[in-house]
Amino acid sequence: MRVIEREAIRAALDFPSLVDAIEAAHRRPKIEIAERMMDAGGGAQYFVRHAVDAGRYLCSKLITIFPDNPGRGPLPAVQASCVLFDGTDGRPLALIDGTEVTYWRTAADSALGSRLLSRPDAATLLVVGAGAMSGGLARAHRSVRPSLTRVLVWNRGAARADALVAELRAEGMAAERVDDLDAAVARADVVTACTRSDAPLVKGALLRPGAHLDLVGGYTPETREADDAAARRSRVFVDRRESAFAGVGDIAGPIASGAIAAGDVLGDLYDLVGGAVPGRRSPEEITFYKNAGGGHFDLIACETVLRLTA
Repeated sequence: MRVIEREAIRAALDFPSLVDAIEAAHRRPKIEIAERMMDAGGGAQYFVRHAVDAGRYLCSKLITIFPDNPGRGPLPAVQASCVLFDGTDGRPLALIDGTEVTYWRTAADSALGSRLLSRPDAATLLVVGAGAMSGGLARAHRSVRPSLTRVLVWNRGAARADALVAELRAEGMAAERVDDLDAAVARADVVTACTRSDAPLVKGALLRPGAHLDLVGGYTPETREADDAAARRSRVFVDRRESAFAGVGDIAGPIASGAIAAGDVLGDLYDLVGGAVPGRRSPEEITFYKNAGGGHFDLIACETVLRLTA
C-alpha cells in the first residue's frame, strides 16, 4: 500500500484535472455514500465518511474537527486521513493525506458548480472568510472562470485577510482586502463563502443580477452564511441532495422559515452534469450553490491523486 503525503499531492494535482474528474464521475452511476459523526468532547468531533464506486474503488475518510485549533496554534480545525481500496478485489491501495485532499476536493466541488452555473464573463470574485480553504477556493474558481480578474477578500479579522491578499498577489492575482462586506457583495459576480458563521453574512437583497453564490463553510443546522433572501431570489442547487438535506443550515434554514420549499432546490451535480435540470437560463438570473460535500468527492480526489502520482 502506498503512502501519499501532502507534498506529493501538491506536486501532482491541479484544479483543471480534478474538476474534470469530478464532472466525469457525475456522468457514471451514483457513488454510494455513508457517514457517521461522533462527539469527541469539548466541542470537537470525530467524523467518518465512506464511499463505494462499485467495481472501481472504495474509500473511507477519517476526520477530526477541533474548532479551537486555529486560535491555539498552527493546526487547522479539520484534519483527516483517507484510505483507498481497489473495488475489484478489496486491496488497500493507498493511505492519503486527507487534510490536503479536503482542501482540493472542496474547492474543486465549488469550481464545478461555478463552471455549470456562473456567468462565463464573471469578472469580480468575492471571497468571504480568510481561513485555510479560502486561497484554494480563489484558485479553483479562477481555474474555471479565467475572466475573474479581480479578487476581493473579506474577513472579520483584517490580519488574516491581508495575509491571504498577499498570498494571492504573489501568484499574480489582482487581490484586495475589503472591509465593507455589504458593498463587496453588491460588486461581486461570484461570491464564495467559507466560514463557520452561525448568523447569515451574505444578504440576498444585495446580490447583483447575474451573480453566482457559492456557500461552502456551513456544515451543521446552526451554521448560516447567507440569509433567506439569497435563497428566495435564486435558482438553488446543491452538490448532492443527500448531503445538503442532511441538516446544513443554508438549505434547512430557508426551508424551515418558508422562504423556499424543498422542491425549490432544483437539482444537484448529478442532475446538472447529466442534463436532467437546466442550470443558468439567462445572464440576469442569480444562482445559489450549496457545497455540502460527501465521501464521493474524497473517493474521486483520491482516485485522481493515485493516478497522477503513479
